[in-house]
Amino acid sequence: MYLSVNQQPRGNGLLVLICLIVVLSAGGFMFWGYQTKQNSLNTVVAPPPTEVRGTKIGEPVTPVPIAPTNATVSTVIDATPAALAAPTNNAANLDPSKLEKVKTGEGHEYLTVGFDYLSGFEYVIPEEGSTNAVTKADASKDQIPKTVRSLNNQRVALKGFMLPLKVEGGLITELLVMRDQSMCCYGSVPKINEWVSVKMTSKGVKPIMDQAVTLYGKLKVGEIRENGYLVGIYEMDGESMAGPLDL
Repeated sequence: MYLSVNQQPRGNGLLVLICLIVVLSAGGFMFWGYQTKQNSLNTVVAPPPTEVRGTKIGEPVTPVPIAPTNATVSTVIDATPAALAAPTNNAANLDPSKLEKVKTGEGHEYLTVGFDYLSGFEYVIPEEGSTNAVTKADASKDQIPKTVRSLNNQRVALKGFMLPLKVEGGLITELLVMRDQSMCCYGSVPKINEWVSVKMTSKGVKPIMDQAVTLYGKLKVGEIRENGYLVGIYEMDGESMAGPLDL
């Protein structure tokens, strides 16, 4: 038995309609799930708030008050080390007639002079730019006290440290006698009144380093110039030397 097209059962159309509804429902559910996942991925989770420190840019800075101190300018000046203070003119107050006298084997008498006497005043080296030699000499002369100038051409016994300058036959014929050991051994720059230039009139003396010696000779006090430049204020014609064991 055969059915025509117009005679197809109604049950088939209902089945097709149900299947279509199921497919559409499944597709919509899948689209909703996909959209929900995308929204969750695009959502930015803000970090927990942190403590803000310092001053924000653009805001005025409040100055921190400084507690006042009791320090004054005079307090700072008073704290200056004594080594940096200007030397006093001790030499001007000394009496050359009270210097102790000693005799050597040659029979000569010498005044015992120390660097506390020879360097007990401030000496400022004048500028050498001036062309007036007389003015420069007068300015230098006034700085040496009369008590020190009175030793000019006097025989003195001076204790200090040796710095050899010229050696002949193993003996020192020219040297400096310096106030401080560090000046001759460690490169410290001495002041112009802290050393004496010595030229031995004898054949010379043995080199003795790092120990104090005593030079005997005739002292010359006054500005020493070479080619117009001041090179010293003390010279000595050395006659003999003693030390260190017999000092």
